[in-house]
Amino acid sequence: MLDKLIEKKENIAVIGLGYVGLPIALEFAKKMSVIGYDIREDRIKLMKDHIDPSNELPQAAFKGSDILFTSTKDDLKKAKFYIIAVPTPIDDYNMPNLKPILEATKTVAAVLKPGDYIVYESTVYPGCTEEDCVPLLEQISGLKYKLDFKVGFSPERINPGDKNHTLTKIVKVSSGCDEESSEVIAKVYEQIILAGVFRASSIKVAEAAKIIENTQRDINIAFINELSIIFNRMEINTYEVLEAAGTKWNFLNFSPGLVGGHCIGVDPYYLSYKAKKLGYHAQIINSGRFINDSMGGYIAKQVVKKIISANKILNGASILLMGLTFKENVSDIRNSKVVNIVNELVSYGVKVDVMDPHADKTEVKQEYEIDLLDSPNGKYDCIIVAVNHKEYCDLEESFFQSILVQPGVFIDIKGIYREEIKNLIYWSL
Repeated sequence: MLDKLIEKKENIAVIGLGYVGLPIALEFAKKMSVIGYDIREDRIKLMKDHIDPSNELPQAAFKGSDILFTSTKDDLKKAKFYIIAVPTPIDDYNMPNLKPILEATKTVAAVLKPGDYIVYESTVYPGCTEEDCVPLLEQISGLKYKLDFKVGFSPERINPGDKNHTLTKIVKVSSGCDEESSEVIAKVYEQIILAGVFRASSIKVAEAAKIIENTQRDINIAFINELSIIFNRMEINTYEVLEAAGTKWNFLNFSPGLVGGHCIGVDPYYLSYKAKKLGYHAQIINSGRFINDSMGGYIAKQVVKKIISANKILNGASILLMGLTFKENVSDIRNSKVVNIVNELVSYGVKVDVMDPHADKTEVKQEYEIDLLDSPNGKYDCIIVAVNHKEYCDLEESFFQSILVQPGVFIDIKGIYREEIKNLIYWSL
């Protein structure tokens, strides 16, 4: 398999060309023939023009790549090694939404041939690959698992916006359904992963390893968020406490904040869902999720208190909120918890203008019914810096003063201005 891929006698297909799939497809395309498949024709058109729809990769990343971008399912028939990298979101009730991964599985199953390999990168609960996806592959293709085709799991570890820990520099966990497939899959990934490949003992182990990475971060951030709520009542700054505590060598460095996006704010629900099916209530995981999901409402209430304490009339007060994406310096608005702040403030009768230099206006309007501004529109009673985009990190206090009605309220969620703001009513987590 590996020799045929390197000699370009066989093709790799990557299904799903988002934050995860596109970097993988382009990296493999430097050494092998790749078919990049996505259901959205508008995204395919951009990629054919060497434009990353997610704004993560420069045009130079496309150069010298042997890749066919397509939304035509028939093109997948030419592949022998399939990588599925589609989203695994949750629904409105925080339950796993497996539709994208199951639809991608159906697409591959329809073109599956004897001897093919399918590797899943999408984050799922342990057991999902073999319990939910493999039966579909068998049913639609008419082929037998392990006998006619092989399956593996190699979880994605892409960190959007991170220019240092990129795909090839992060150790890759891989696994297969038997010893042969485990070794083949690992060797295929070793062609592009400079940091090396860790061979997990089974697909379930690889699935579990991925999901606890994000669940662990979620729980740690929840702890710091709870500390922030406590310290706020003590009238001490959480970031100053963390700075002091961080002088000890083994102190874990986490910061308070909003936990959204398509990974940390989602994956723990997959694990707790599976635990519940097995008759166990995941107390720590669910408690962490409750705290982090509540932070938007908590922040909004602190904003309201500061506005009232400044002797301003709350009903009709005007707020400028800066930053809407789920984290700094990315365009991804999925599961952004900043929206929770907006919705809570609006419920108090407050007028909220929203800006974000990275978010797409059309997507924000479609997803959240929010109209993004390009620049401040008049003067405001309060400013909230919700996301520490690079465009916001070096602004002077005089700029904020110029668009605030005095006494101005300044909310600095990530604490990036705590040493700079001297003449405004200041609050941070």
